[in-house]
Amino acid sequence: MARTDPKKDVVIIGLGWTGSILGMELANEGLEILALERGEDRDTVPDFQYPNVIDELKYGIRMGFMQKPRDSTVTIRRTLDETALPYRQLGSFLPGNGVGGAGIHWNGLNWRPMECEFVLRSHVEENFGADMIPEGMTIQDWGVTYAELEPYMDRFEYMAGISGQAGNLNGRIIEGGNPFEGPRSRDYPMPPLPNTYDASLFREATKAMGYHPFTRPAANASQAYTNEYGMSLGPCNFCGFCERFGCLNYSKSSPQVCVLDALKRKPNFRYRTQCEVLRIEKAPDGKTSTGVTYFDEKAQEEVFQPADLVIVAAYSLHNVHLLLLSEIGTPYDPVAGTGVVGRNYAYQMNGGTTLFFKDKEFNPFIGTGSNGVTIDDFGIGQIDFRKEGFIGGSYISSGTSNGRPIASIAMPAETPKWGAGWKKGVAEWYGHSMSIGSHGSCMSYRNVYLDLDPTYTDKYGRPMMRMTFNWQPNDIRMSQFMKGKIEEIGRSLSPEIMQSAYKQEGAMYDVRPYQTTHNVGGAVMGTDPNTSVLNRYLQSWDAHNVFVMGASAFPQNTQYNPTGAVGGLAYWAAEAIRKDYLPNPRPLA
Repeated sequence: MARTDPKKDVVIIGLGWTGSILGMELANEGLEILALERGEDRDTVPDFQYPNVIDELKYGIRMGFMQKPRDSTVTIRRTLDETALPYRQLGSFLPGNGVGGAGIHWNGLNWRPMECEFVLRSHVEENFGADMIPEGMTIQDWGVTYAELEPYMDRFEYMAGISGQAGNLNGRIIEGGNPFEGPRSRDYPMPPLPNTYDASLFREATKAMGYHPFTRPAANASQAYTNEYGMSLGPCNFCGFCERFGCLNYSKSSPQVCVLDALKRKPNFRYRTQCEVLRIEKAPDGKTSTGVTYFDEKAQEEVFQPADLVIVAAYSLHNVHLLLLSEIGTPYDPVAGTGVVGRNYAYQMNGGTTLFFKDKEFNPFIGTGSNGVTIDDFGIGQIDFRKEGFIGGSYISSGTSNGRPIASIAMPAETPKWGAGWKKGVAEWYGHSMSIGSHGSCMSYRNVYLDLDPTYTDKYGRPMMRMTFNWQPNDIRMSQFMKGKIEEIGRSLSPEIMQSAYKQEGAMYDVRPYQTTHNVGGAVMGTDPNTSVLNRYLQSWDAHNVFVMGASAFPQNTQYNPTGAVGGLAYWAAEAIRKDYLPNPRPLA
């Protein structure tokens, strides 16, 4: 029988970006809070200290900060006819593990979605006609607009300390910024990072072609900065160890650097690690939650934690899995087209072109996770969907993030993969290549979803979550369009060799190569309980004292990295809870 602990006002599941933000906001209201984290405790010291953390083999190849499939995984199939099999070796996506979550090992690319992305279905229907939406595509509006969320995305940027330059300041277009972004109420808290050589070449080439290059926004500090919680960042030294690594220099925005040390000082906040939440418990009437049951790995026992308010703030895939296991919301059925939990799962569509030059030296060991110059001339808001034959868009960038020796050496395709020929290739080409990449949208579809696997169970005996996902023709057409634009830019730079990698017609999803950790949807937000799990305040339609944070709320994926929107939504939901829900607990919509 599970042990029952004293009741708390709030229990938070997961202590990454959103769990930390909600913890701070609700602790400031004087509530008694307990956060439960499935992984280990982590902090800059000792976990990210030099030189241990720049071990590429341990962290870059063996995924030291990632969840191990033996502890937590999903099963994957590409069509409804296939039998799903467990994701046994990390490849396509890399969920974080421990306090800080994926906020430890991200590169720091921080974006706001375009204005039209929040109302994508309406945008398509009003500008291109409802018949532009292919049969089986299930895109929808978010239920919140850019204008409503702007103050909260702004607050996240100032809390996280984002480096960049505004391109649209209260409707005034600013030279050097992104002219296609939504209006900002103020500039970034820090100026943009300096550019590496490849980014500078890309800037010159795209500007000459009539495009609008800008230094991309970065959660890598360009100077010393202190945020609203009194937490300080130091300027980035371009060490090249961002993605897959914790930051040793207090320069990359993370929950540890920006929130957690301030939150831990709150006398009404506590957290426990190595505690896996098994299910959210429902009241007898099914309309609210009574708390959560978790397994304490240290004590080796189940614990029931009563709480008045449950904040689900784990990784997006785990959020959906937990809702399915807890029977909060109706599971989605792709055949009948009914239900909501697991519906509208989406991923990310990307590709890239590598240019090789004998006469250019790029010094790839000088880099930072968000380094680079971008053009948004082919973003979702700039594409004529009817003319081009797809719905979606992409930003296009160039810049060095790292030159690590095991995984980040670009070679011409004919170079041998090992031995003397490989060594010769390294000697000839290391430091003589640059890449131009497309980071694009991914729409949602009726036959792409998440549910409980009928065969496989996890170590607690619970059904694993099953992912049904494959690349769709619409998104492949978008990627091929970007390939044409990128190769045109590449040719203008006159490389000796140019080689590209983009999804082609008929491409099937392959879990082995890394793509992005931008798994979104499955517990989407909206204004209609028949097509969404959450209302516009991220509150469960089925249990009003359950709020679900994170990218699982996205109805389809934007062309951007999700963290900026995730942070904005966390502050948006926190204000609704503080100002509207706590004085009168009830459904807010």
